[in-house]
Amino acid sequence: MKSRRGFNLVMSVVILFLPVAIGMSSESSEFESLVRFLKAVYPRNMLKLGHDGSRQNPCLDKWRGLKCNLQANTIVGIMLEKSNLGGVIDADSLCKLPNLRVLSLAENQIRGTIPSSMLGCRKLRYLNLSSNLLSGRIPSALIKMKNLRKLDISKNHFEGIIPISEDEFKHLNVLSMKASALESSTVDREESTDQNNATPGSSKNSQSKKIWSRQWIIWILLILGIVFCLLIVYFVGKKASKLSKEKAILKALRNSPSKTPLTKAPKEVKPEKRLSELVFFVEKQERFKLEDLLEATADLRSQSLCSTLYKVALKNNAIYAVKRLKKLEMPFEEFDQIMRQISYVKHENILPLVAYSHNPEEKLLIYKFQNKGSLLNLLEDYIESKRDFQWKLRLSIAEGIAKGLKFIYENPNDQEIIPHGNLKLSNILLDENDEPLISEFGYTRFLDPKRSGFCGTKGYTPPEKGLTEKSDVFSFGVILLELLTGKSVEKTSIDLPKWVNAMVREEWTGEVFDKELAKSAAQWAFPLLNIALKCVSYFPENRPTVVEVWEKIEEVMAAEQDYCMTPLSCHIECRQDCVLHSLIPETWDTPGSNY
Repeated sequence: MKSRRGFNLVMSVVILFLPVAIGMSSESSEFESLVRFLKAVYPRNMLKLGHDGSRQNPCLDKWRGLKCNLQANTIVGIMLEKSNLGGVIDADSLCKLPNLRVLSLAENQIRGTIPSSMLGCRKLRYLNLSSNLLSGRIPSALIKMKNLRKLDISKNHFEGIIPISEDEFKHLNVLSMKASALESSTVDREESTDQNNATPGSSKNSQSKKIWSRQWIIWILLILGIVFCLLIVYFVGKKASKLSKEKAILKALRNSPSKTPLTKAPKEVKPEKRLSELVFFVEKQERFKLEDLLEATADLRSQSLCSTLYKVALKNNAIYAVKRLKKLEMPFEEFDQIMRQISYVKHENILPLVAYSHNPEEKLLIYKFQNKGSLLNLLEDYIESKRDFQWKLRLSIAEGIAKGLKFIYENPNDQEIIPHGNLKLSNILLDENDEPLISEFGYTRFLDPKRSGFCGTKGYTPPEKGLTEKSDVFSFGVILLELLTGKSVEKTSIDLPKWVNAMVREEWTGEVFDKELAKSAAQWAFPLLNIALKCVSYFPENRPTVVEVWEKIEEVMAAEQDYCMTPLSCHIECRQDCVLHSLIPETWDTPGSNY
C-alpha cells in the first residue's frame, strides 16, 4: 500500500511539471534556432543583439531587431534592415521559429541563394530581401507560401526566367521582383505571364518590338510635355484674368453707397444703405472701417468654386483673413440673421467671426488670421520632414476638435443647431499654442444644397452627403485617420477609410500607423483607430454621436496619463493586443467591423 501511494505521488508531480518542462524546452529550442540563423546571416557575430548570448530569453532582453509576443513568449518578427549583414540565409533554422510572421533583411550584403526550404516558414506573411547580393534562380517555393502577403526580393542578382505564372501571385498584396542582373529576370506582376509564354525563336522579334515601343514612348512623352506646357499657359492666363476681375470688384466696393453704422438707428436706416457696411461682433477697440480694409495689402491665399480667401494686413499691422463668397444670392435680412446666429457660438476651439460685409456683388466674412496655418500645413511639413508631429500633439488636436464639435451640438444657447458640413484639415487652424480652431463654422448654413450647390470636399463627405451631426462625425473620423496614418486626403484624394479597413481585414493593422506613432505610441494609437473606424461607418445609424466620440478620446487621454504616472510604465512595454482589449469598452466593436 505504501509503495502504491508513493508511486501515485511521483506520477502527480510528473504530470504537474511536465507542461512546464515542455514549454521550457520549446523556448530553448526556439532560442537556439534563432542563434543559428543569426550566426549564419552574420558570421562575424557583431550584431550585439544580446549581451553575450548566455541569457536565453531574447524577448525579455529586448534584442535589437526582434519583435515578440510577450504573452506567448515567442518571436513573431525579425527586422534587421541596414545592419551590415554579410552571411547567408539558414532557412532550416529560421523556419523552426514556429510563429515567425515578419522577416526583413533589406539593404544588407547577404550572399548565396534563397533556399527552397523557405517553404517551411508556413506562417510567414512579410518577406523583404531587397537590396542584397543574392544570386541564382528564384525558387518556386516562394509562391507556394500561401500565407505570404508581401514579397520584395528586388535589387539582387538573380538569373534566368521565373518559373511561375501570374495566377500563382493572386494571394500576394504587394510583389516586387525587379532584378539587376539579366533583363530576362527583371519582372513584375504584370510581366510575369508574358515571360512564361516566351520562346527562344521570338527573342529577335521581342527586341525589335522593344525598340519600336521605346521610340513610341519618347514621342508620347514629348507630345504630353507640349500639351502640359500649353495647359500651364492657359490656366496661368485664366487665373490672371480672375485676379483682375476680383480687383475690379473690390474697387467697386469702395465706390458703393454711403456707409451708415448699424448701431445708431437700425430701424430708421433701410437695408439698401447698409449693404456695404462692416458689421462687427467684437469690442469697439478692435473695429475698423471698410475703407481701411479696401486700402490694405491683400494676399490671395486660396480659391475654389465657392469662395476666395485673402490675407489682409491693415496699416496698424493687424492681420485678418477675409473670405469672399461667390455666386451667393441672399437677401440682407436673411444673411444678417445667419451671421448673428453664427456669432453666438463662442468656444475656445471654434474660430470666432470678427465681422461681415453684405453687398449685392460681394459677401465678405472676416476672421483673425492664424500665423501657424492649418492642420494641413502641419501634416505636409511633417511628411516632408520639416517638422516633428508627436503623438501628444496629435491626441491634443483630436481632443480639441471633438470639444468644439461637442459644444456645437450641445447647443448651450438654445439656438438652432448648425452642422459644420465641411470638416477637413485645411479648415482646422492652429493658434499660437497649437490649439485647434474649427474654421468656416456655419458657412454651409447659407450655402443651401438645393439653392447654391454644396461645395463639400472629396474624401471627407459621407456616403449619404447630408448636413447632419452624423455627417460631421464621418468627416471627423477621416481627420482622425489622417492623424494616425500621416496621409493627406486633400492632397492625394485617397479613400482613406477604404484603405484602412482593407489593411485591418488583412490583419496588417500595425502597418496603418505612420513611422512616428509606430515607434513611440502604437499602444495608444490603437484605441483611437477603433474610434475613427466607428466614425467612418457606412451607415449613419452605426456611427457614434459627437459626445460619445469626445468621451472615448477623453478615456484614451486619461488612460495614457495614468499609465505614464506608474513606475511600471518605465520597464514594461504594453503590447498592442493587450491595450486594444483593455482600453476599449465591450460596447465598441473591433476596428473595421462596421464599414
